Amino acid sequence: MNYPNRVIKKGETNKSIVKAIQQRLNEVNCGPLDVDGEFGNKTFNAVKLFQARSVDNNGNPLIVDGKIGPITWEILFGSNTIIVTPEPDSDLLGKVVSIAKSQIGVMENPVGSNSGPEVNQYLKSVGLGPGYFWCMAFVYWCFQEASKKLGVSNPSYKTAGVLMHWNNTSGRRITSADAVNNPSKVKPGQIFIMSYGGGAGHTGIVESVSGGFITTIEGNTNEAGSRNGIGVFRRQRKINSINKGFIAYK
Repeated sequence: MNYPNRVIKKGETNKSIVKAIQQRLNEVNCGPLDVDGEFGNKTFNAVKLFQARSVDNNGNPLIVDGKIGPITWEILFGSNTIIVTPEPDSDLLGKVVSIAKSQIGVMENPVGSNSGPEVNQYLKSVGLGPGYFWCMAFVYWCFQEASKKLGVSNPSYKTAGVLMHWNNTSGRRITSADAVNNPSKVKPGQIFIMSYGGGAGHTGIVESVSGGFITTIEGNTNEAGSRNGIGVFRRQRKINSINKGFIAYK
């Protein structure tokens, strides 16, 4: 059975899904459970036991919450039961991803200065000089360059402000809750938005999606995922770590 693209939890009404979960939990020695299709306390506790004993595909412990999202489902049923979204929705978004990939490895010069030959071009695209935080400027520059190459207008909102982009975008917003419940809504070429409070944020471009994980290309970050890092990096993040949401342009 494939992941149904929503979180399965207490009170689930689709008995066939719950029965499949109960049967699988019994198979991995997290029962015994009656395979009756009722997601009650016993099934809830069995899911928590499975989560406490398991790690994701990167070796990280699962969140022990008794809910079956895409990551728990993948470990319980296998990677082949998770829908993978390999292709962007449009030629523009495909070109955005391609251009973003071409920038991986760009570094600030000097390191820590929020400047450098390429970084200055990212900032210039949103009307700023060297020295500003540039993760959003990098995203806008990628959209600008892709639009130029395809001879189309740039749909991305012109700003260096992450949350300003979220608040003013003409694109389709996918909230964090919607993305966690249905990871198939997240696709390559979309922009992820994270909020750190006090108006601070971080952003980047989704390169690929696999179950509850996204591979991203981010500017002004580092290998640890900082929001004010030193270059353009490829990273992997959990969809549930994107606390604001995603922006989908066409």
